[in-house]
This record gives sequence, structure tokens and C-alpha cells, in this order.
Amino acid sequence: MPDPLIYHRQPPKLLPLYARALAPKHAVDSNEIALPCLSAELIGASTNNETLTRYEAICGFHSGLRVPATWPHVMAFPLQLKLLTDNHFPLPLLGLVHLRNTITQHRSIGRGEILDLRVRLGAQESTSRGLEFDLITEAYSAGQLVWEESSINLSRRPETKNSNTTKKSPPPELERYPHTLSLTAPESIGRRYASVSGDRNPIHMHAVSARAFGFPKAIAHGMWSKAQALALLEQQKDWRSGPMRINCQFKKPLLLPGTAQLNWRTGESGWDYQLLNAKGNAPHLSGRIEWL
Repeated sequence: MPDPLIYHRQPPKLLPLYARALAPKHAVDSNEIALPCLSAELIGASTNNETLTRYEAICGFHSGLRVPATWPHVMAFPLQLKLLTDNHFPLPLLGLVHLRNTITQHRSIGRGEILDLRVRLGAQESTSRGLEFDLITEAYSAGQLVWEESSINLSRRPETKNSNTTKKSPPPELERYPHTLSLTAPESIGRRYASVSGDRNPIHMHAVSARAFGFPKAIAHGMWSKAQALALLEQQKDWRSGPMRINCQFKKPLLLPGTAQLNWRTGESGWDYQLLNAKGNAPHLSGRIEWL
């Protein structure tokens, strides 16, 4: 098992990692892959910097004494990229699909608080579409686990990437919730979010680069969409801060520029939410926020 990669205060530089991401990898059968036990740590990282302020503005959060629940994901992104471009990681980075994301905030994290971040590869599962695997991130403050994230990613089998022969079952009937807000995603939001998150996947940057991967236009980052939804929900009556679990499933891409509808319902134990297309008849993402 490779030793953990440990960084102090400063995460790994992104540019060399992107250069490594572009390097070709040998074709592999995802049915026969056993992912290695890779892990990385960043010790002594401050939650407060100039990038946080820009992140809050780009995602719609109100700046305050606590950081957004999605912020540690951005802090840990260089560690995540380090694992996914490691020589021991057998799958190509380009083409990975982010399927699901669950953030558990055990308590609010203060602005300026010092965190130790740990990232590791988790469970894997072979499915009809390819190999799904979990990328697990944890944040510790003074040795206490305060935040954790599970990101399920898919590496599709080559024969399924452009195949339309698989019979798809009709989607379940869409349930509409009582509260709705409109939001706008400008053409530049992919580049703006990339400037603070470090996630410069070509499908988010420009229409030209997105077309190379089969998209008619650039698409919004899934984690920007999730953060934007959370920022709007935080501004609503009866919102509770503190311990919570925020999960979502990423579905229909949000093409840029575009508009969407944030649709939600409140409840005693949690809120259900979905980000719908402009017509309100198909979801870009859906999820639930549970109070812990």
C-alpha cells in the first residue's frame, strides 16, 4: 500500500497535476480493476483567505463568521486531484462522471479555523455503466472530525460512452415542491468557479472544449450548482445552521448560459430540494438536507 502523501499548510500545486491528467493511460477493463488504497493529507490549513471571499460571491453565500458547508470541498480539491492523477490510480481522470455527493457537517466551521484535511479512495462497485468509486474527504479541527464528504464517481466502460442501444426505463414522475426561485447561470460561471475551486475540467470552461467531450455547450460545475442551491436555501425562513447532512444526485447537465429553478419543500427533520431546468420539467440535481 502506498504511503499517505502529507502536505503542511500548502496543498500540492495544481498545474503539474493537470499536466499529469492529460497523460494517456493504458486501456483497462473496469470489471477487473481493484483501486489502490491511496490517501493524502493537508495539515494546518486555514479556512480563511482571499479565495473564500470570492467563492462566497460566485456561489451566492453571504459572508459571515462561519464558512459555507461546501467550502472544505474546495480546500481539499488539490488533494483529490493528487490522488486521481497518482501513478497508482489506474483510471483516466478526463471522462470521470460525478454522480452523487454527500456532505456531513458535524458542526459549523468558523472563519479562520485551522483544519487538517484527509482524502482517500473508498469503496468501489462494478455496475452496468462502469466502475463507481467513492472519494472520501474528512476535515479535523484539533483532532476532532467536524466535516466529511462522500463523492461517488463513475468511470464508464468504453463501449457504453457512445452507446444508445441500452433500453432506458422512463424516469419517475417529477414531484413538484411548494417553493420555487429562479437562478441564472451566465456563460462565464464555469471559468469563474474554476478560478476559485481549481476545477478546470474542459467541459466547464468553453463551448469549444466542451464539444470535444460531447456537450453542445459548456456545462456548470455540479458543485457550483449544489453550492448555489445551498446559498439560496440558507436565506429562507426557518433555515437552521449547525450540524446537517446535505446530499444530492447530479442528473441533467446545466448548459451555459442558462436559467434554472430551485424548487424545495421544508420539513421538521429536513428539506427536500431540486434544481430544475427552465421549463421545470427535468432536474439538474435533486437532494435532501437533514438536520442532525
